[in-house]
Formats: sequence, C-alpha cells, structure tokens
Amino acid sequence: MPIPAAHADNPFFQKWETPFGVPPFDRIRPEHYLPAFEAGIRRQREEVRAITRNPAAPTFRNTVEALEDSGVFLDRVRGVLAALVEADTNAELQQVAQAAGRLLSRHLDDLHLNPALFQRVKAVHEGWTEAAGPEANRPEGRTLVARTWARFLRGGAGLGAADQARLRAIHAELAGLAEAFEDNLLRETRAFDLVVTRREDLDGLPAPDLAAALEAAHLAGHPGRWRFTLRDASLLPFLAHVRNRALRRAMLEAHSARCARGNAEDNRGLAARIAALRCEKARLLGYPTFAHYVLAEHMARTPAAALALLDAILGPALARAREEAAALQALLDRDEPGARLQPWDWPYYAEQVRNLDADELRPYFPLEQVREGAFRTANRLFGITFNERRDLPVYHPDVRAFLVQDRDGGFLGVYFADYPTRPGKRGGAWMETFRRQGVLDGRDQRPLVYNVANFPRPTADAPSLLRLDEVRTLFHEFGHALHGLLSRCRYRSLSGVATALDCSELPSQIMEHWAFEPEVMALYARHHRTGEHLPEGLAARVRRSHRLNQGFETLEYLASAYLDLAWHTLEEPRPVDAQALEAATLARIGLPAPIQPRYRTPCFAHSMTGEYAAGYYGYLWSAVLGADAFEAFLERGDLFDPATARALRTDLLEKGGSEDPAELFRAFRGRDPDLGALLRRRGL
Repeated sequence: MPIPAAHADNPFFQKWETPFGVPPFDRIRPEHYLPAFEAGIRRQREEVRAITRNPAAPTFRNTVEALEDSGVFLDRVRGVLAALVEADTNAELQQVAQAAGRLLSRHLDDLHLNPALFQRVKAVHEGWTEAAGPEANRPEGRTLVARTWARFLRGGAGLGAADQARLRAIHAELAGLAEAFEDNLLRETRAFDLVVTRREDLDGLPAPDLAAALEAAHLAGHPGRWRFTLRDASLLPFLAHVRNRALRRAMLEAHSARCARGNAEDNRGLAARIAALRCEKARLLGYPTFAHYVLAEHMARTPAAALALLDAILGPALARAREEAAALQALLDRDEPGARLQPWDWPYYAEQVRNLDADELRPYFPLEQVREGAFRTANRLFGITFNERRDLPVYHPDVRAFLVQDRDGGFLGVYFADYPTRPGKRGGAWMETFRRQGVLDGRDQRPLVYNVANFPRPTADAPSLLRLDEVRTLFHEFGHALHGLLSRCRYRSLSGVATALDCSELPSQIMEHWAFEPEVMALYARHHRTGEHLPEGLAARVRRSHRLNQGFETLEYLASAYLDLAWHTLEEPRPVDAQALEAATLARIGLPAPIQPRYRTPCFAHSMTGEYAAGYYGYLWSAVLGADAFEAFLERGDLFDPATARALRTDLLEKGGSEDPAELFRAFRGRDPDLGALLRRRGL
C-alpha cells in the first residue's frame, strides 16, 4: 500500500529496516500515533470487507483464519503505544493514548457487531466437519474457531439492535472511566513525597536506600535531605526498616489514602460506576454477573470455583497470621508498651523476625547479576542464550536489548529489559510484547518481548542492589517473558501468554521457585565489590525466610482477590457504596485489623481497569499449578532434569493458549494439580 504524502515521515507507514524488525523508537514521535491508528483501523476494515464480500462459501481458511491474520498494521501501532504510555509516559502521550483508546473501542465494537462477518463465522462454527481440512482440525485450529465464535457472542453479535447500541455505549463509557481511574492513580502517586531533614529519623534504613533517598532529594531540589515517594522501591524498604513509627504510619496512610480523599482524584465513585456497567454488560449477554461472564473462559469456569480455592487457603492463612501477629505484638510490646499492632508495624517487625540484615545481604544482589542468573537458569533448563545487542533501538536509555537464540542457534526473539524506576513509569512490574509470535505469510514471526519493573536506580557509589522480593519479581516477570519467547503457535491470538488468565501466571510462578534454590543462587549471588559468593550461612537464612510471614503475605493477597470478586458478583447494575462494600468484604473473611488488602478499591487498577477484572484470584490458581509443576523437578532429584524441562517447554510453554490449559497441565504432570504442593511451599 503506497504511503500517503502527508505521512511520508511517519515511521509506522514505512518498512522497518531495523534488525529483527524492532520498532525504530528513535524516530517515533507522539504525533505519529493517531494517524497510524486511524490507518490501521481502515486497513483492518478493508481486510474484513474482503472476507464478507468473498462469494465463496465460508470456510475455516477464508473466514476464521483470514480474520485472525487481519489487523497486523494496527497491532504494530498498538504494541508500541501501549508500551510507552506505561513505561515512559508524559502528558502528551497520555492524551494520545486516550484518543487512541476511544478509536479502538469503537473499532472493536464495529468488528464484533458486523452482521455479515458474524454470519460467516457462525456458518464455519456450525458447519464444522472433518472436511474442514487438516489445519482446521489440528487442536489449535479447533481452538481458534471456538475462541472466534465465543468472541463474537461475547461481543454482542447475537443481540438485537437496541441491546447492541446499549453495549456500544457501555464500552465507550468504560473506556473513559478506565482512563480517568488510571490518570487519577498516577497523579495521586506522584503528588506525595516525604522529605526528611534529620538523619536520625531514618535509623534502621539500609545504606542503599539512604543513598537512593539522598540522591532523589538532591534531584528534587532538596540537597542534604532524604526524599521518599509512594513507589514500591521507596515505600517498601521504608516500611520494613525505619524505626520511627510515626513516619512509617505517615507513609502507609498516604499510600492507603490514594484516590480516596474526597478530592478530584477520588476513584471510589468511578469504581462503583465501572462495576455497575460491567454488571449491566454481563446481563445483556446472558450472564448473571460479570464474574460469570469473565470466568466462563478461565480454568475456574465459575465464581463458585474461584471462591472455593480462596476459601481453601483462607483458613490456613488466618491461622498462620494469628501466630505471626502474636509474635510481632511481643516485639512491639518491648519497644512501645501498651501499643497495639497496626498495619504500619507489621512490615517492620516481620523484618526483625526474618533477621536478615539488608546492609549485609543486598550487596550480593546487584541487578545485572540477578538478571544474568535468570538468563543462566533459562539456559540450563531450555538451552537458550541471551546476548546483549547495543545496536538495537530502545525507547529509553535505561532499556537493554538481548538477542535470544535456541540451543541450535536459531532465532527465538528479542528480549528488552527496562528495570530502573523513573517518574514516567507506572508502578509495579509487567511483561508484554511489541510483536507476538505467530505464522504470517508462511513465516514464523518471532516475538519482541519486554519486561518492565521499578527497581532501585544505581547510586553514585553502588549499582542497583535488589531486595529479596525484587529478586523474586525479576524471576517472576522473566517467566512471563519465557512464555512469550518460547511460543510455537500458528496464530497470534493464541500464542505466548494468550491463554486462560488463571493459567497465564503459571510460567511466572514456577520461575519464582528457582530463584532462591542453592544451585541457582550460586549463579548470581556474589558481592558486587569483592565477587565473593553469598556465604552459605546467610544463604540458608534466606531460604528459611521464604516460609516466614506467609500468613500475612497470603492474606493481603486473598483480601484483594475476595474484593475483586465482590465487585464483580454484583447482581444489579447500580452503583454501590465502595467503602461499605470493601468493609463488608473484609469483615466477612475476618481479615485481622493489622493487615490491609494488597490493593484497596480506589487504587486497584488490576481489577478496575486491567485484564484481571474478576480474575485477580488467578494468581493463586496459577500458584497452585506452579508449585505442583516445580515439584515434578524435585521428585526427580534434579532442579534441571532435562526430560522434565523438555516437557515443561513442549507441553506448556510452547503451546500458549492453543489448547485447553487443563489438558496441557495433565499432559505435563500426568494428573490434575495438587493444592498440597502450594501449602507445603508456603509452610501453611
């Protein structure tokens, strides 16, 4: 297709001559996105028009497969914009993303509510026979037909005109509400900082965190002071180590109060409206609640099954948390006689029970060594290699790019690592792709995968030094990256992490189990100055520490998972009081007062704007799968058993969402998952 003269300098309209087709980030500007989005939408409309006007009878190849192969140009633009608006954003880019989101919402409605296209998909779905051909009758082809048919039904194609119009209006409003929710959360997180003037107020804080806070204050115009923000890299060590109880309280209360202060950024009303609209959408489509609508495509299938898993873990977690609380209260009594344990006390005293000196420990976990440890773990398991390529374009100087090759030297993909925290990046850690794996024009298109995190930045006298939970996070997100990189699917919409949401966390959960095994720690845990390996006594204490505080960690997660399901099992599409719903949910599960949900409603973006709506329980579901899968290696007495690693790759990681995840797990493990594996790993 010729490039319009008006877009001659727009990289999205040009062939990318970069190595491996990596986006030319250095040439892409904010004004390039919307024209490319509009062109991508037009191109997919034309591709769909060619399908619907085909005079031949509908077949798998000329309808379902042709639809699957459409939209490549649009996906390319979406992949770049989605990455940058999350990892390197600014006000201009956010405005572009909002406009693009509205365009995309309307386009997807147009696609799924296209009556001619729906009738062709219906004909293929209902007329399925062995004569459909070998490609269509492979498991992946059957999955594609089933998923495509479900996507149209779930998109409203079977509704009458009035209900379709209402569904369009719901989608448009939800898109706007999601934008507002995310913007409010970003503003509230950025708005707060704590500048400390006296060094003695920070007694207990490890040296790397002091250095980072000193540098942050200097950059913010407060030389000689210490600055702390609500981002995890700043907040979590503060809560875990600072002796000053009043300052710990101030930090945690500021974090908990985000978007719940009755100001313009209050998200409680938005959350209630989002939940009401989702409920209305589900009922339009024939489901009793939004959770029923979502979980119909997950391994759990029903809200009752998801709740049953949460309930099975709740009792053991509560029992362990009560024991933990009693031990922490005894420590608080020593320091503050008569004081009652509060949420801002728990991380601090739990760290004392853990008895790991951060100043002693963290020098053994420099970021680049931990990353190399993850790479070497993947090499020992799957034979793949990661080699840095400094000639590849990246969207920010912090980003590192790596060529990924199979054991035979074959090209698997490109991996981008964007780890340091910075102001233009949203909180948390995640994995996504600039380009998904899939077969196009008969050629295996290998993926461009990236991990993003918010790890500490290097200081003037030390590299980025990770806490134990950050080491675990790096391995977790790297597991998602492996899922994308190892994919061997025909269809992009089924490749990599595009599986049932409560199974998609399996690769990340299983990689966490390798992180602190002695054989793996030996690959990366070395002092950044001396090169000495982590002493065995300290390594043993690290391993023991992972069974400590599991009551707390499991309960704070469970509280948010119950809260997510409470919002999405509402049976009437009318707003409810967010504060009352949250209080009732936490009271019902008996959450102890010193423990807060990992995410409260006003800042629960996973649930309110992200893909984990009604699916946050999926982390626990996947944790069961991951713990049981890891035990397959333990049973063979070899963390890197070649046959088990080969089965993990071929039975699970390579197949993405191309087959039923329950069947894939059974193929790997030889049976259904065992909940006991998770309870044993957590000491519950």
